[in-house]
Amino acid sequence: TDEVVAMFNDKRIKYLKNKKNSGAALTRNKALREAKGEWIAFLDSDDLWTPEKLEHQLRFMKKNGYTLSFTEYEKIDEKSKPLNIYVSGPKKDKMYNYDYIGQLTMMYNVKKFGTIQIKDIRKNNDYAIRLQLYKKPETCAYLLKENLAKYRVRKVSISHDKFRKKFKSH
Repeated sequence: TDEVVAMFNDKRIKYLKNKKNSGAALTRNKALREAKGEWIAFLDSDDLWTPEKLEHQLRFMKKNGYTLSFTEYEKIDEKSKPLNIYVSGPKKDKMYNYDYIGQLTMMYNVKKFGTIQIKDIRKNNDYAIRLQLYKKPETCAYLLKENLAKYRVRKVSISHDKFRKKFKSH
C-alpha cells in the first residue's frame, strides 16, 4: 500500500496508516474523523473500483440531488476471477427488508449525515455504518444501475461466513 500511494501526486489524497492493526471499525472511524471532503466513499484494500466509479456516481448524485447512493457490483475470487455473481438492488432502497448496498459501492454526503462513528465491532461494521445513515426516517439510497466495482470473496475472511452465523451476529 505504501508504494501504491506514493505513486499518486495529488494533495487531495491523504494517506493514513495505523501503527498496528486496529481493525476495520476503528480504522474507518479514524478516517471518517480525518476526512475533509463533502463526499464519503469506501474501498477496502482487497476490493476494486472501475476507474470511472467516483466520477459517474458523483455526477449521478449531483444531477438528481441525492445524498446517498450505491452501484451494482460483481463478486470475484482471491485470484480476481469472476464468480458470476452480479449484485444489484432496487432503484430506491429504504433498507426495510434487506440491505442491498455493497459498502464498496456506497457514497454519501457528509453535509447531510455528519461524521459517522460506530462501535468497535469485529464483524458487520460496514452494516453498522449504513444503520447510522438510516437513522433519519427520510433516508433513501438510490441505485446507479452500473457495475462499477468488484468485491473480493476470500475463504478466510471475517465476512466469509455461513448464513446461520451471519444471522446470529445481526
